[in-house]
Amino acid sequence: MKKRSERYEQPVPPQGNTDADGGDPAPSSLDETWASLPPGIGPTPAEQPDPYPYPQQQDPRRQDARDQDPHPQDPRAQDPRGQVPYERGPYERDSYERYQRPERGRRPEQDQQRPERDQRRPERDRLPEGYQRPEPYRLPEYPERQGPYQERYGEGYPEQAPYPGRSPERAPYPEPPGVPGRRTGPESGSEAPAGVEWPEAGTSAPETGPGPAPGPGPVPGPAGDRDGGAGPDRTATTVPTLGAPRHSGPKPPLYAPHPGRLPSVRDDLDAAVLPDIVVDGATYPGLTVRAASVRGDSHRYESGPRQDSLCVARLGGPGEENGLLLLAVADGVGSAARSHVGSRDVCRRIALFLDPYADEVIAALRAGDRPALGALVNSAVGSAAEGLTQRVTQRGGRPAEHATTLRGLLVPLDPELRERAWFTVGDGGAALLRDGVWDTDVFGEEQAGSGVIDTGTAALPGSRLARSGIHGPAAPGDVFVLSTDGLSTPLAGDAGMRDFLAAAWGQGEVPGPVDFLWQFQYRVKSYDDDRTAVCLWEDPAGRRDTV
Repeated sequence: MKKRSERYEQPVPPQGNTDADGGDPAPSSLDETWASLPPGIGPTPAEQPDPYPYPQQQDPRRQDARDQDPHPQDPRAQDPRGQVPYERGPYERDSYERYQRPERGRRPEQDQQRPERDQRRPERDRLPEGYQRPEPYRLPEYPERQGPYQERYGEGYPEQAPYPGRSPERAPYPEPPGVPGRRTGPESGSEAPAGVEWPEAGTSAPETGPGPAPGPGPVPGPAGDRDGGAGPDRTATTVPTLGAPRHSGPKPPLYAPHPGRLPSVRDDLDAAVLPDIVVDGATYPGLTVRAASVRGDSHRYESGPRQDSLCVARLGGPGEENGLLLLAVADGVGSAARSHVGSRDVCRRIALFLDPYADEVIAALRAGDRPALGALVNSAVGSAAEGLTQRVTQRGGRPAEHATTLRGLLVPLDPELRERAWFTVGDGGAALLRDGVWDTDVFGEEQAGSGVIDTGTAALPGSRLARSGIHGPAAPGDVFVLSTDGLSTPLAGDAGMRDFLAAAWGQGEVPGPVDFLWQFQYRVKSYDDDRTAVCLWEDPAGRRDTV
């Protein structure tokens, strides 16, 4: 058996055998064979076969870092084509180089070798030759000038004008002469007031100790008192306030009668921008309107929006014969999440629909045509409901979330026409105060005055039919109150509230907007819903020619 080393040894043919003719020895390799051929025969050096048919990228890691020659057996060293040596980039280092943390402290010799700042700065950041940095700005010093007190009392009281060419503002009341620290005398060029003697020249007023602490000064008078005239002695007066609204019973309700927590803009923008309190009104010959809407105590405590809305709008063409007042209140259903948007939208749409038909409404009232009036009102209510439904559906909402009740009163501006048209969808109230007596069931509705809250009421946009009728003729001195159940329910069930409002509204004088709001907020326990009302006063003295 052969040894392992001898098993894989192959006989090598002899190299350099001579021809039979005894000529030159035969070439020992293929290269020698090509070299022995005559010129022009065989492949040129450029056409010689490439021992590496695929391009190979030189690995920089195979190159010695000390720029030594590659290993003799490395095929790249035998490549006849030759390759461009690899060049390291400015930010590249060898793999075996370790990162060295720079020294935190610098030696003094390193600071001496540090180039100047301007030499290290790029060319674009260098300052031009001859450039000088500007000096920091300093406020100019204005010279002292004579003020009004110097002109009157002398030069002992220095004053300085804040700006050149502008004198200091004059005091509302000039101080009398003889003030400590000021020089007074005839050299100032002014005459001595009556009963005052100028001291001799060269003397000054005697110095006195500090005066008493200043008390409450007089109330400034009109602009005419600033000219130096001694006006009347005005003292601060106490401003009257209405205070908290009145309430029924020995104790007020638990919640405070003022705005509370507000809705968040991030939760509902429409609810956040709704005001807590709204006051409105109008005045025409023989007619006066006061309207108010207040957020309920429960909504104030829960940061909820005011779901009620009101509308006081003038419809029709110019002139009293063609004019019509629309008084309306809308109560958003409490279980509907977007009812505060629905109540406001319905009021706007009712006014927009009825404005072109103001003449037809006035003609129906003159003729007492209830069917024609009912057809107009139903068309307006159906149009408002359809418009609200389409708007909500296009925005991807649910119409049921915008449910709201509605009731309105149409009042002609013609002095000779005393009838009023009314319509209602859902709950609410309509009361009439005549000769100090309340009638809380003007429309003949069921459960009026029972004090029971109806939670299953009809509402827009689901209900598109309204109850309507004609009320009248109105008598001078009548007060017609159109309200949501936040006022109608306690008004029908609490005698104290009826007596208070009868005394406030039934005396023949129409209260101002602020007084009306304070009276309107009469509080009754366990009634914490939103409250909205529109009140119409008939002039007790008859129609007036001017407002």
